[in-house]
Amino acid sequence: MEERKKDVIRETDAEAIALARSLMRSARHGALAVIEPDTGAPLASRVGTATDVDGTPLILISGLSAHTRAIVADPRCSLLVGEIGKGDPLAYARITLFCRAVRLERGTPEQARAERRYVNRNPKARLYVGLGDFAVFRLELERANLNGGFGKAYLLSRDDLLLKGPAVETIAGAEQSALDHMNSDHREAIAIYASHFGRLAEGSWTLSGFDPEGMDLAAGDETGRVLFPEMLVEAADLRRSLVEMARVGREAKS
Repeated sequence: MEERKKDVIRETDAEAIALARSLMRSARHGALAVIEPDTGAPLASRVGTATDVDGTPLILISGLSAHTRAIVADPRCSLLVGEIGKGDPLAYARITLFCRAVRLERGTPEQARAERRYVNRNPKARLYVGLGDFAVFRLELERANLNGGFGKAYLLSRDDLLLKGPAVETIAGAEQSALDHMNSDHREAIAIYASHFGRLAEGSWTLSGFDPEGMDLAAGDETGRVLFPEMLVEAADLRRSLVEMARVGREAKS
């Protein structure tokens, strides 16, 4: 009797979930795949990306583009994210997110927050974010395929990828004022977060986002991700965590 082939899909564990979330949060662009309305053929385009506080992918796209017309006609889509470097591009981790696109209407709190987070992540988008033919879409997650490298394939659910609970809205409400304050007055502390906790290369790092799980950083075209020691529950936890992490980092350097 022929031996049964080994299943190539690994059991989803905490390490796979952490990698998947990191890939999503760190991405500034990805390959968006949609269904061409006239032909039913697949159409892939590169788009800029960000994430909402809960981790949901955000895109800002023009109504004149083929991929916008496609997801308006059929919201089913997928987004591939994952950076590559030197050597074999297939050796680098990447994740395909299966989603349904939802256009956010201007003037709503949801749209304002999504636009703010997108521009914080992609500052050059300020040039066209206010143009009438551009719109922000949330890519509502359904499931994902994670390839963590050779022999490391995982299937993940929406619950694996997104943050839930009242802390999401609580941190979202405190986020922008905290970002403005830190980026204006505490660049030395940000450098500590980047080097000590994120193991990131030296650079002019700024903070581009907070969520209950961690902080997003950017330095030019480079991005980084630093997790908090504990998941945040309320707005006051954000300041406490930032102060404590800066203290720990300074002591480690002394």
